[in-house]
Amino acid sequence: MRLPRRAALGLLSLLLLLLPAPEAAKKPTPCQRCRGLVDKFNQGLVDTAKKNFGGGNTAWEEKTLSKYESSEIRLLEILEGLCESSDFECNQMLEAQEEHLEAWWLQLKNEYPDLFEWFCVKTLKLCCSPGTYGPDCLACQGGSQRPCSGNGHCSGDGSRQGDGSCRCHVGYQGPLCTDCMDGYFSSLRNETHSVCTACDESCKTCSGPTNRDCGECEVGWVLDEGACADVDECSLAEKACVRKNENCYNTPGSYVCVCPDGFEETEDACVPPAEAEATEESPTQLPAHEDL
Repeated sequence: MRLPRRAALGLLSLLLLLLPAPEAAKKPTPCQRCRGLVDKFNQGLVDTAKKNFGGGNTAWEEKTLSKYESSEIRLLEILEGLCESSDFECNQMLEAQEEHLEAWWLQLKNEYPDLFEWFCVKTLKLCCSPGTYGPDCLACQGGSQRPCSGNGHCSGDGSRQGDGSCRCHVGYQGPLCTDCMDGYFSSLRNETHSVCTACDESCKTCSGPTNRDCGECEVGWVLDEGACADVDECSLAEKACVRKNENCYNTPGSYVCVCPDGFEETEDACVPPAEAEATEESPTQLPAHEDL
């Protein structure tokens, strides 16, 4: 069986995605640790909002609640829920940075309402703001507002790592991910946006979505009267399926070779059942097309 080029590339990409990640990639970076701590802190704010209040003397509750909202008691409750006892690195970071969190809570949260930005980016310098990268938090390729033109991922985006280069999404290429790969055409292009759309499956390159817009046909297709048409490999003079008794079925852009039902498949032949050989030589029976 021969797969079309695009299908083969898709299968290869899927296999690469299924490969286990290296052990080093599974360990959270310092920035990820910091972000995780902040996320849990923010969840603690939600969990402790109006805690133990509801019903009764509304005026008393509002007065008491306003004190609790910014109290050290609430801070302590939040801090106690940040790390699992078994999470050594989380507890280590919390112990080392608890004074920073206390300072933000008691003195700075009104001036710096975004805890992540103040704690992880500006104070500990473990992360960068979105759209920036590296030790100095420089803007990614294409700018910090729309890195890689919105068509890719900036290396190191939001961290103190990477080089700011673009890893383009499928269909895009170029330093800023504004150009289209083979198999895609530009359906929108202006000063701020670039959109690449997949060609018809028969096209290797194209200028539009149909098989009449092909600049070059894919393998398994041929230009015929201005359009890329499927090649029926099974009807060619040179046999596509060469094993004895083997049947050929044409598919879009390719073909499949299969043994008839009941035949044993070997490297160089489709061997008929032993009982059939003993009685008579019968013509090859094609399996139903829907069984392929």
